[in-house]
Amino acid sequence: MKKSIFIMFLLCQAFATNAQIQINRIDPTNWFVGMKDASLQLMVYGNDLHGTQVTTHDAGVQIDSVVQMPNAHYLLAYLNLKDAKPGTITLSFTKGKKTKKVKYELKQREMSGDKRMGFTNADVLYMLMPDRFANGDTKNDQIKGMNKYVCDRTKPSLRHGGDLEGIRKHLDYFTNLGVTALWFTPVLENNSPDTNGFSTYHGYATTDYYKVDPRFGTNEEYRQLIDEAHRKGLKVVMDMIFNHCGFEHPWLKELPSDDWLNEPEWLKEGTGSGRDEKTGMPNGTKTNSKYLQTSYKLTPVLDPYASKIDLKETVDGWFVPSMPDLNQRNPHVIKYLIQNSIWWIETAGINGIRMDTYPYADRKAMALWMKTLNEEYPNFNVVGETWNTEPAFTAAWQKDSKLSDINSNLKTVMDFSFFEKINKAKNEETDGWWDGLNRVYNSLAEDYLYENPRDVMAFIENHDTDRFLGHGQDVAALKQALALLLTMNRIPQLYYGTEVLLNGTKEKSDGDVRQDFPGGFPGDAHTAFTAEGRSKAQNEMFNWLSKLLHWRQGNEVIAQGKQIQFIPHQGVYVLARQYQGKTVLTILNGTSKEARMDVKRYAEVIGQHKTGVEVQTGKAIDLTADIQLEPRQTMIIEL
Repeated sequence: MKKSIFIMFLLCQAFATNAQIQINRIDPTNWFVGMKDASLQLMVYGNDLHGTQVTTHDAGVQIDSVVQMPNAHYLLAYLNLKDAKPGTITLSFTKGKKTKKVKYELKQREMSGDKRMGFTNADVLYMLMPDRFANGDTKNDQIKGMNKYVCDRTKPSLRHGGDLEGIRKHLDYFTNLGVTALWFTPVLENNSPDTNGFSTYHGYATTDYYKVDPRFGTNEEYRQLIDEAHRKGLKVVMDMIFNHCGFEHPWLKELPSDDWLNEPEWLKEGTGSGRDEKTGMPNGTKTNSKYLQTSYKLTPVLDPYASKIDLKETVDGWFVPSMPDLNQRNPHVIKYLIQNSIWWIETAGINGIRMDTYPYADRKAMALWMKTLNEEYPNFNVVGETWNTEPAFTAAWQKDSKLSDINSNLKTVMDFSFFEKINKAKNEETDGWWDGLNRVYNSLAEDYLYENPRDVMAFIENHDTDRFLGHGQDVAALKQALALLLTMNRIPQLYYGTEVLLNGTKEKSDGDVRQDFPGGFPGDAHTAFTAEGRSKAQNEMFNWLSKLLHWRQGNEVIAQGKQIQFIPHQGVYVLARQYQGKTVLTILNGTSKEARMDVKRYAEVIGQHKTGVEVQTGKAIDLTADIQLEPRQTMIIEL
């Protein structure tokens, strides 16, 4: 009996040694020669890869190391491509007496990294959600083989069918409006099932870092869209998420290593087959005492007095149970993510990255990511979502900030302070101290905290906030906010539909602030893409904003000019920009009553000018007499 068992053991060992090596996938799917960082991490997915060796005989390519991951379904191979040439190389995976040969493509770069131009404060970014903008190809509304989902425009939290083709078909709309860059919420695959009436139409639960979600289109269509946008003078910014991925990512079926995620221990209890329709989690998986939820409070990351538990909850806690928290402290994880961002720059030709939930990820790892990108692409740009309304906190995250002990290397941060202040000011009277537009003045007065205020992105609303109009139509307040946004020393970002008076609040639902763009979908009763389809009020707002946006294009006073602001006086707030003898005045009456601008008070920026030209109307403005302002009036005057 013992002899039989021993023979069986030897047979099993022999079978294992000589079994066919199975390679299911390699990330990245291809790579590029001529990078400043010559190292390449290949993440190999397969079966029983323990003990597998990787070799190549291709000239200029070396295998620096092979990392045997704790999970035998993964293998990491690190290559040195310093002397590599473009072409297809052969990788040999050997285990025992069996060898599997795999072809891998190394491409020639289309241009050197310094030729990749990012967005700047000369641009205006237009943010949109692909699922909610326009459906250009109804054939991709239902994709076979994906996890269960429904496309239903009557449900605010389910997919509506918008796609990349819908965006492509309306590129002329963006140029007519006058924006110069497009920021799409994430387009990568989100293969999560609908749960309890909710879907991941928003794109923030990535399940494949190298694939566009097929409901939006293909990788090729994404590149075609970007190429066509470039031909029309539009840049494209890609939304990325390094803090977390989606629960349906292949990593979650079997983690490459226990430290691939932060706080994964709770997943090991009670997992079963199938999914719970209400939670979307594997049957039998429930949050328990080992589950760590983020507090959503970012202050502990920079707080010099922060407790360990507060910091841990912020950085290591999960955003939600269905979005696993990636551990960027693991060098293999951050290398994977860094390479992915580079791959999309080289493959799709994007002009910038917006990084979601930036401070939730590990500071040092993210600083390494930005350092790598800045060295490879010195003229590229990345904006990080740093959701805190205190300028000091935000400024500490900007590249070279003296407020932080760790250099983030992040060029652009998001101005949540301005967002908060302008949204409060719209409902207040500007007084002699703190209320109304004083809030904006006081916020901008703290720009000394920023290493470079010109590289701060400002906005009045986005996909995570109430729309500026709420449930109303206060066009006067909207014009004041937009006038400031587009003339102050910032990179401005607009949110889709503002130009046609879309409104909504999160109190009703997230979907209420992410409504479908009128006319973007089959069966829409009217379209806001054309003047004929827009209402009188929509056309008035569109035309006002469009004129301001086209005036801003190439305007060096706005892009390069010195900024001077005046404390609101008798309800009037004045902000000036000056460059090479030219001046632009933004004048806002922050009260619901008529007001008077005392021109003598602004002599230092008016100088010897007797008249100016109002940008919107082209009318001459007499600067020798006080300017009378209607309630909540906005004026932009060129001198």
